[in-house]
Amino acid sequence: MDMDNAKTTKAIFAGGCFWCMEPPFAKLDGVHAVVSGYIGGDKDNPTYQEVSAGITGHAEAVEISFDPTKISYDQLLDVLWMNIDPTDERGQFVDRGNQYRSSIFYLNDEQKQLAEASRDRLAKSGRFNDPIVTEIVAATRFYPAEDYHQDYYKVSTVRYKSYRQNSGRDQFLEKTWGKKGM
Repeated sequence: MDMDNAKTTKAIFAGGCFWCMEPPFAKLDGVHAVVSGYIGGDKDNPTYQEVSAGITGHAEAVEISFDPTKISYDQLLDVLWMNIDPTDERGQFVDRGNQYRSSIFYLNDEQKQLAEASRDRLAKSGRFNDPIVTEIVAATRFYPAEDYHQDYYKVSTVRYKSYRQNSGRDQFLEKTWGKKGM
């Protein structure tokens, strides 16, 4: 696809390990790119070592470039909810700490309103017994992660699959959403 001629906008979501957040979005029609990175912290140009140690305030996140004429922001939000535990305020699955929090980083008022409405629908759905704690906050600067983190699920397939299988994510998602959430 010629991205110069395509209408492109962005969404930024955090849901624990960014390696696990790339594949669900990358496979969607209308998504041009998914970049792993860091957002929401206090340090310019953070490194993986700093973020994973929890010393910068950043979250591991993905920045999704998409064509809103092919896939809506609301549809992306649905994919996010089906790939995280929105009730866990201490991280996601095996990854613990604020750097692995679930967050929606909105880029404008429309995204904020859509995110809040989506969260409220999920909270009222009865799917979860505990409150939804995924934060909805204004996006700050997004820093792409180091090259070796990009497309990790493709580049280091065996290591990625082993990590994912042992993280507890898939077991939670299948229990919560069935096969459609995976």
